[in-house]
Amino acid sequence: MRIALSQLTTGPDPEKNLRLIEEWTRRAADAGARVVVFPEASMACFGTPLTPLAEPLDGPWADGVREIARTTGTLVVAGMFTPADEGRVTNTLLATGPGVEESYDKIHLYDAFGFRESESVAPGSRPAVIDVDGVRLGLATCYDVRFPELFRAHADAGAVGTLLAASWGAGPGKLEQWELLVRARALDATVWVAAVGQADPGTGPGPVPTGNGHSLVVGPDGTVQASLGADPELLVTDLDVDEVSAVREKTSVLANRRPEVWR
Repeated sequence: MRIALSQLTTGPDPEKNLRLIEEWTRRAADAGARVVVFPEASMACFGTPLTPLAEPLDGPWADGVREIARTTGTLVVAGMFTPADEGRVTNTLLATGPGVEESYDKIHLYDAFGFRESESVAPGSRPAVIDVDGVRLGLATCYDVRFPELFRAHADAGAVGTLLAASWGAGPGKLEQWELLVRARALDATVWVAAVGQADPGTGPGPVPTGNGHSLVVGPDGTVQASLGADPELLVTDLDVDEVSAVREKTSVLANRRPEVWR
């Protein structure tokens, strides 16, 4: 399966960001990608007041993404914000395209490194997987990468890969953690992990997560198949779905689990 990771930098204007998504999706489709994955906060970057711009999944911004997916014949995965209770929003991944319509609300909120996502964002409560041409893929968002249970849940649901969208904050050690965690989650669940982040906007470390770039695709054995630097760039690569079963025959970490010990 050919996928594209669209490592761009979004701003505070959802309409301008939608036009970016259209431009990058067309580039990916021209390169033969079946799936195009955009970062977390594709609708609007963090640091923007989120409640006034949040829209439901049947609102105009999501419909704009659907139209882009329809006209290009691709599956588009993009981060947006939907309304929630108590004046908060939900950090949502929309996955839409021919034969696919799903959404995932970020379960693990980023209350770390001086930032409290839970003050403005309500947590999700269920994992989500999608089927694309007979291939099952899980959905995850940024801070989720620190929690192996979610990726194993994807594998238990039949997924051979996880699409991870992020707006990974800059700072000491953060780049090293990003690559280490993505590779570890691939090994934990013996799945492909395609991880796309916002490009580095060049503003330096701060309390609001922006972007660190360095999107990467990791195989089920933890090997980095493809990666990017810090700048805006499109990564197009092929996932060998059959490699998952081959790795699982050799490294039976899922079959060897003993969940009864941890109950």
